[in-house]
Amino acid sequence: MELTIQSVNFDATEQLQAFVEKKMKKLERFSEDIILSEVILKVVKPETANNKEAAVKLNLRHSEAFASKTADTFEEAIDLCMMALEKQILKTKEKKER
Repeated sequence: MELTIQSVNFDATEQLQAFVEKKMKKLERFSEDIILSEVILKVVKPETANNKEAAVKLNLRHSEAFASKTADTFEEAIDLCMMALEKQILKTKEKKER
């Protein structure tokens, strides 16, 4: 799986990038069909609560999955995206198996 991480309006730390990579690797447990994952991290409005937005787009072999979540921290936003993407991947697998 190829992974691209893009940070908008700030510079992502090594720690944050490592966290995102670790989380993305966990998605491979659900499907080997993941070809590319694009992660966009964005600071929406500085100095406000819930201003960290994470958007994740997965290119799967026969489909696509997307999740965008906003939270207080990027880690929390990524976790929320992962939960949404897991559901989407499992749903896609179920449809394929029919």
